[in-house]
Amino acid sequence: MEYDLVVIGCGAGGLAAAVAYAEEAGADARIAVLERAPREGRGGATRWTSSWFRITADRQLDPAFIGTMERVSKGKADLEYCRTLAAETPCTFDFLDRHKVPWVYFEQPFANRNSGGGLAMPVPGGVAIVDTLAAVIDALPHAAIHYETEATALATAPDGRVNGVHVRGPDGEALLTARCVVIACGGFEGAGDMLAEHLGPRGAELPVIAPTLVNNQGDGIRLTQPLGGDVAGQFDMFHGEPVDTRSSKPDAVIYGYPFGILVNRHGQRFFDEGQDSFDATFERLGYEIWANQDQQAWFIGEKAILDWPHVADIMLTDQPPVEADTLEELAAIFGLDPQGLAQTVSEYNAAIQPGESNRRIRDGKCTKGIEPPKSNWATPIESGPFIGYPLTTAITFTFGGIRSDARARVLRHDGSAIPGLYAAGEVTGLYYGEYPAGTSVLRALTFGRIAAREAAAER
Repeated sequence: MEYDLVVIGCGAGGLAAAVAYAEEAGADARIAVLERAPREGRGGATRWTSSWFRITADRQLDPAFIGTMERVSKGKADLEYCRTLAAETPCTFDFLDRHKVPWVYFEQPFANRNSGGGLAMPVPGGVAIVDTLAAVIDALPHAAIHYETEATALATAPDGRVNGVHVRGPDGEALLTARCVVIACGGFEGAGDMLAEHLGPRGAELPVIAPTLVNNQGDGIRLTQPLGGDVAGQFDMFHGEPVDTRSSKPDAVIYGYPFGILVNRHGQRFFDEGQDSFDATFERLGYEIWANQDQQAWFIGEKAILDWPHVADIMLTDQPPVEADTLEELAAIFGLDPQGLAQTVSEYNAAIQPGESNRRIRDGKCTKGIEPPKSNWATPIESGPFIGYPLTTAITFTFGGIRSDARARVLRHDGSAIPGLYAAGEVTGLYYGEYPAGTSVLRALTFGRIAAREAAAER
């Protein structure tokens, strides 16, 4: 069971590392990819999400990304890593093209925070990345994905170099020796003990946004700690999203909230729905629902908004909205105080200032005299039928993880690299304060490629 490369994890980062290694080292390279899930659940969060890419029309990373990372992290983020991501992004799309991963670029029809003005995404979503790159691995003569197999420990040579992985799988325990190892097994979204440790007692209450995220057990931290591995990223913060509580569909996010209002269990508004574009605030909203609203919120609006261009497209649930002819009836369905909700809506309507609304820009159509205000897209809710979606927050990934550098090397506390060990994706800590949306899968693919390049250079 000797390999040139063992990859721990089968999401975007792990698959990119395995495929790129075969490109660098040759099709006869001996590669093992470890996946905790069965075959039908392979791919981690990548498989289930839209996997948006924050790029410009000419395949460049959003030019504002590095400045945004410096600002939101208050200088804590590894900016060399961020600059490498920016420099390597076009090559990542060349890589996707070489391996026939289908993707599309489109101009966003709503106000957004990408200075490039658009987004890209694989078609029909992250599953295209997983299935296409996994097929490449399956076609290699000496490579294989080992399903229902977990890494239990890293093996090291007397000089401290990582030279294999102890694994547990359907056939029992084994040692896979390797020239190099890449860790790409996600964060600790499925580890209740770690969530409670870093997020507090209610951390373990967070549902995962996709079912196989329960397999993300913080293995990267557990595996590297005995080797003196360092950590990075904000451990008491996570990327969460407001999802429809009725849906079992992965990634059932309700992004259309700027075009209505959000209320809590008391029927009161608690969030400025128009403070910025939804791609700039949905993480902030998710955290607020979890941290301060008892994991409960409701989006309320007129049914007419679903006829506005593209609004229905950003309600990613598979459930229809709850509908009623009056606000009181809608409140009763949700178990809210009917008079309380009606009063909240009445006060909101009365506070709306004159002006035209334009969903493609931050239109400045706001409220005055109420708290919280609504800073943009403040349009009345007065003509039935009315609709609503019940919301809770689902965790997508944790911010804290192992520390790696711009060469994808895993680092010790003293800043030195652990020889033979690389990492890619959300197993590595990068974000502080806020996640600039559309960069998670992109950085996993990019640093999977870089890890492969570095590992192949050691042959």
